[in-house]
Amino acid sequence: MDLKTASALRRLRLVSAPEAISFLLLLVCSVLKRTTDFNAVPVMGMVHGVLFILYVIFWLDAWNRTKWSARTGIWFFVLSVLPTGGFFAERRLKREAEDAVIASRARKEQEGTVNA
Repeated sequence: MDLKTASALRRLRLVSAPEAISFLLLLVCSVLKRTTDFNAVPVMGMVHGVLFILYVIFWLDAWNRTKWSARTGIWFFVLSVLPTGGFFAERRLKREAEDAVIASRARKEQEGTVNA
């Protein structure tokens, strides 16, 4: 995995959890708006909207760089529209990054053995 691909996955991973949290907070604010005089929906709506747009931009960049299958790419988008999906996306992206590091180290060790 090259540096730009790793960076794209890292950006997507870093925005996925805050996007999920903002979605949950927006849902809570919507309930509070209907049940009390507290109305933070405009603020949370804007925060969530910005984070969602960032998620989509980073998702498209990651999909383009990693050459995910259509199923994998769509799966990460579906996770963005589910209230807790961002947490699952973050966990899976972290696992993919760790697997890429392990594979890279294995390739380097193998090349070192072959060159010796």
